[in-house]
Amino acid sequence: MRFILRCSLFLCLSVHAIGALAAIDGALLKPLAGDDPDTRIEAVNRIAALATPDALKILTALKNDALSATPDGQVYIVDNDRAFNPQTDKSGPLPEGIDSISVNNRLRSAVDDALSGLKLLSSDPAERRSAALALQKTATPAQALLIMKALAVETDPGIKATLQLVAATANLQSPDAALRKSAVRSLATSTNASLKPVLQHMLDKNPDGSNVEPDESVRVEAIRTLQALNSRLARTEFVGNLFYGISLGSVLLLTALGLAITFGLMGIINMAHGELLMIGAYTTYLCQMGFRKFLPGALDAYLLVALPAAFLVAGGIGILLERTVIRWLYGRPLETLLATWGISLMLMQLVRTIFGAQNVEVANPSWMSGGVTVLGSLVLSYNRIVIIVFALVVVIAVWVILNRTRLGLFVRAVMQNRRMAGCVGVSTDRIDMLTFGLGCGIAGLGGVALSQLGNVGPDLGQSYIVDSFMVVVLGGVGQLAGTVIAAIGLGEVNKFLEPVAGAVLAKIAILVFIIIFIQKRPQGLFALKGRSAD
Repeated sequence: MRFILRCSLFLCLSVHAIGALAAIDGALLKPLAGDDPDTRIEAVNRIAALATPDALKILTALKNDALSATPDGQVYIVDNDRAFNPQTDKSGPLPEGIDSISVNNRLRSAVDDALSGLKLLSSDPAERRSAALALQKTATPAQALLIMKALAVETDPGIKATLQLVAATANLQSPDAALRKSAVRSLATSTNASLKPVLQHMLDKNPDGSNVEPDESVRVEAIRTLQALNSRLARTEFVGNLFYGISLGSVLLLTALGLAITFGLMGIINMAHGELLMIGAYTTYLCQMGFRKFLPGALDAYLLVALPAAFLVAGGIGILLERTVIRWLYGRPLETLLATWGISLMLMQLVRTIFGAQNVEVANPSWMSGGVTVLGSLVLSYNRIVIIVFALVVVIAVWVILNRTRLGLFVRAVMQNRRMAGCVGVSTDRIDMLTFGLGCGIAGLGGVALSQLGNVGPDLGQSYIVDSFMVVVLGGVGQLAGTVIAAIGLGEVNKFLEPVAGAVLAKIAILVFIIIFIQKRPQGLFALKGRSAD
């Protein structure tokens, strides 16, 4: 019996001890009810450093104006007519004289910073990573305790590396010169451009002529860190421009590849080529809607159906146009240009009538969402990576069709010498139809790619028709390799010129360059050889 009593007493004491540990010390809470703003902000940071559920509850209540205090400094969380005492973890009726704790903008900002810091201890790695990245720009010495606590328990290597930079950023404003110098030195490996103004400010002077950073060794270290940071940012910007230039070049290649066949091989100036891109994009939209309605569980697979569907729809429309209009205009470029321009207007109006004038959204599949982070801060999006690979696959497929298949042999024969090809039994009319359909089908595939980069609208193709002709003419009419090189080259030049001259001037500079280049070399980068060049 005595043993049972001892065990019961032990359990009661243990429960009481656990409750005491869970509660918050009143000495931490009492400054919140005071009038000194600095003391109140310090109390907020000390409460946040506890990193407990009760600390989160107190700060959330303070943010939501649900924290009150009695005249003797006792702090309560008020919910309607009940008051929760965080010191005892018990609720009861409202005490006499209780009044709300006023929260000014400065205190509210400190509470917001503390709550964002508490996310560093979340069980969700994505939330911890997001909180760490956000604190890279706003970390203060007051948050140092919480950051160090999060750093001590963090297990993810990537988040831990980010937290180390966050801790260094917080210590930049420390009163200890040695700690500031250590923080500046540790930031030399960062790629966060937002640190540049902070480091530059340390090298500035006050209005009275004194240095903002009084310690000379810290200033010297800040200069070295700035140089390292600028060098690393320059490399990151170069790689980013290189990647996005290849991405833009891949888009131009997909939009120009079909035109390289219809214009380059057949000599047809197809002003409706942009609308065939648009049709491919709207076919993708319809496939997405069909999956969303009938196969919602397999929505991520809609793109696999959209690719052949867009090729067949755009190719079918191309064959229809060739059989009804284009076949009567071979050898008459001006009439072809006017006729296809009229067809483009008709197609745009048809789409507006069916889908409306507003843009429609085509969402990326989940496996194309997000991106991979390289060089610390450069994000290479998955959708652009997939489009680059897709453009490469399409180019290889077109090369194989034109150079390793019976259809390709007939296409090259008809384009080089139509009469001789007809004499040996080649159906030139049928080859014309299939070649034009192939070029239009590839335009449909380009529309699928464009739908993954932005919204789809009736005017989608108008943005790419001029660029597509520039790529084909620059690369050399009828030259697949020239089309590839011209597309990637224009994409890279455009992306490297934009930061210097702006998007509009970059476009103008490229257009002027192409005009001058064509004046000097009308045949483009690669000229046709043999009988077909005549």
